[in-house]
Amino acid sequence: MNEIIFFGENNLGFCFKNEPNKITKPILIPIKFENENENENENENEKQIKQISSSIYSTIFLFKNGKAIEYLNKNDSNENPKKIQIENIQKVSSNFDNRAILTIEGNVFAKGKDIYTKNPKEFINISSLIEDTNDRVIEDIVSGGSSIYLLTSNQNAYGIGSNEKGQLGLDSGSLKKTEKPILMMKNVSKIFSGNASKHVFLLNSNQELFGCGYNDDGQLGLGESRKEETQIKKLTKIQNIPKGKIIDIQCGNWHSVMLIENENENRNPKRKLYSCGYYEYSGLGKYGNENIYEFTEIKSSLFENDDILDFSVGNFHTLILTYNSKLIGFGSNHFGQLGFKDTETQLIPIQIELPKLRFNENISNYHVSCGYWNNSFLYYSPPSFSNLEEDLIKLFRRKEFCDIPFKTENGEIIKAHKLILKYRLDQNQDENQIEKLKEIISKKSIQESNQIFEMIYSNNSKINLKLYCEIKEILNSNEKIEETMKRIYLNENENEKDFIIERKEKQYKFPKLILIMRSELYRGMFLSVTEDKSNKVTDYSELSNKSFQIFEYWIYSNQIKDGIQITQEIIDELERGIDYFQLNQTNPNLFDLLIKKFNNQN
Repeated sequence: MNEIIFFGENNLGFCFKNEPNKITKPILIPIKFENENENENENENEKQIKQISSSIYSTIFLFKNGKAIEYLNKNDSNENPKKIQIENIQKVSSNFDNRAILTIEGNVFAKGKDIYTKNPKEFINISSLIEDTNDRVIEDIVSGGSSIYLLTSNQNAYGIGSNEKGQLGLDSGSLKKTEKPILMMKNVSKIFSGNASKHVFLLNSNQELFGCGYNDDGQLGLGESRKEETQIKKLTKIQNIPKGKIIDIQCGNWHSVMLIENENENRNPKRKLYSCGYYEYSGLGKYGNENIYEFTEIKSSLFENDDILDFSVGNFHTLILTYNSKLIGFGSNHFGQLGFKDTETQLIPIQIELPKLRFNENISNYHVSCGYWNNSFLYYSPPSFSNLEEDLIKLFRRKEFCDIPFKTENGEIIKAHKLILKYRLDQNQDENQIEKLKEIISKKSIQESNQIFEMIYSNNSKINLKLYCEIKEILNSNEKIEETMKRIYLNENENEKDFIIERKEKQYKFPKLILIMRSELYRGMFLSVTEDKSNKVTDYSELSNKSFQIFEYWIYSNQIKDGIQITQEIIDELERGIDYFQLNQTNPNLFDLLIKKFNNQN
């Protein structure tokens, strides 16, 4: 079941035939998944919204099943909604006149006049155009105003499209645009831009921030010394960044907004917003009639006893969602995109009145999305945290998790993760399946080898049917990952466990993979390129023997072990651990299972 709240210009006429041109009060909108008679038996959870990306010409809705539909922003269009003919979509990103699609397999398909001038309405695989064949697996995509940025699995950043303002990090006098991705920077952990911006930020693994592109109004946050420069043609380090961890940066054409997380006096994470750039369109979230040339905190009483859950930046307005279920906005409201009738610009953050949310008890699963300049969305998107497939692929792409070398036909080495291979290869047969796989890889190119591993990790035969047919005999796609985890745990195979958890001077070993599956804390620790990947020791001394026994069994099986009496004391103990280690993202989660069993006992 989807819940999508909309306000702003009514340019999605297919959804709002009986609504006014300007929707100035947030309303619930109906979004059709596909044609009425198609996929009637499909799991409703798979039809839920995963992401919304809106630009000046279209709005794309991505569903959890990897399919997407696009609404053209025309009231009289007969094409709405239009199904995007690409499968296994992981992320969508749209900008001024371009679209980009990232698939689970790590391919990027894009279209638009800045990407492919010969046929701007046709999707092409732009990741395959990267010259380095070992760098063609893409982990993330970000759209700028007329450019698209790619982050590869090797943490290299590429740009394609317009370089008119130097937003690809090159002299725009010699290169106005490119239809082939060009390498911008290595050792990149995140890329930040916006669907209207002509500037971009790159964050490296040491939390150092670099930027380039249009800087006429100080939108790169370089400070007073750089305010006269309209273009920064080379990536330049941004100085005087606020203390804390950079979570996100989103950009309009004339300004940028940064989300920083740091610890407060109680050593709990606290998030703050900072902005820089042009004052007149009030994208800065504060009073004043002067540009701000370096990132400055956005202050509001609305944030004092609350924390920021999510935020989104359009060209002229900003939306913020808090943990206390407040929707806050500032900027232009000409089209009602701040959700109230007064169309005046709002200089400082104000609270937006919302209809009652059906899933309000789980506000952490809501997200905000700003269109280019004229509309806004608040939508419910349950986490795909339990989808292990995406985690397997991410682990495969991170070299530090790969421990088995395979030699291709040209003698090139490609590494894979031993534990994941054991999960995916049929170990019930007598012959050594890993050795058989090595023989197959020895006769393949590096590109074909990468495709084979993608198929093994994602369990997806659609990637390359010919290659799949060749290796399908050694694949075991029937056994569930959780059952395999449980089997390894019950057999106490310590050789498969590579992370230490310490409790009352006793050490327990767990596979990193299972901790990634269950805990957002460990997920960030092991998958983030900015975190230390060493075998950190975590102290669980606060848990009693019985609570730890429950925790240990649940980690592997996602179940409560039979024969254990649940008490209020156990619930209280584990609730603290659930919050700290962020174990509440799975379905069903540990706390729900505890409460259910406790109620059944009583």
